[in-house]
Amino acid sequence: MPASPSLVEDDAQQSGRVFELAAELFTLLGTPMRLRILNALCQGEQSVSQMLETIDTTQPNLSQHLAVMYRSGVLAKRKEGTQVIYRVQSEKALTLCRSVCSQIAIEMDDAPQMPASERLLARA
Repeated sequence: MPASPSLVEDDAQQSGRVFELAAELFTLLGTPMRLRILNALCQGEQSVSQMLETIDTTQPNLSQHLAVMYRSGVLAKRKEGTQVIYRVQSEKALTLCRSVCSQIAIEMDDAPQMPASERLLARA
């Protein structure tokens, strides 16, 4: 069986930094609440009150997650009167989330027929 290509084809120091940054992004996006936020913002800009209509959480909890995502650069925000309006800033982070969530949804639908080698997770 031929060897799979490496994730990173650089020197050890460079690849170490790549893995650190990738882990930061996965950690940032590694909570269901933040994935729900991204999903809500796929439809376009929204205020906190608009997001609370579709995301089951408290305002302080939502605001805390939004602040973390804003500071990381995944989200952008602007003021409109007294409202803060959020939007997706990092289309690449959004694309990554869509890809992973879509694959997991496929695995959940086709669980018995899908070989383990084609799965992201052993269980779905």
